[in-house]
Amino acid sequence: MNSTDTTTTTTADEREQGVAGLPERIMAAWAAHDSAAFADIFTENGSMVMPGVHCQGREAIRSFMATAFEGPFRGTQVVGAPVAVNFLSDEAAVLVTEGGVRAPGEDTLRPERRVRASWVAVRGKDGVWSLAAYQNSPFDAS
Repeated sequence: MNSTDTTTTTTADEREQGVAGLPERIMAAWAAHDSAAFADIFTENGSMVMPGVHCQGREAIRSFMATAFEGPFRGTQVVGAPVAVNFLSDEAAVLVTEGGVRAPGEDTLRPERRVRASWVAVRGKDGVWSLAAYQNSPFDAS
């Protein structure tokens, strides 16, 4: 099934790949500890909620991540994978992922650092998917 907007025609598979690619983009920015690249994945007024943290707007997200990459997130890696994608329209979707943060030197994700996250994704006029909202909370897989 094809979806059409004023600038781009995409298939359902391309839409799903675009949304499912958001965690990969986040993981790459995190691996590089690149706060600007991380923030650029969000819409201009996007929000990020994590335990004890709420950032509203791309600049606030960039600033928080820059400080975090120099402090508590220094040397860490984030991992995650999509669990479910629900398209609300051709331009909006909710993605659920499971993953977490690995401390420096860890090869596996420790249970106490596992999270389940909700991502609200929107497709821009250029066809690129961005994050309008991200929220995570601890996740006990047992």
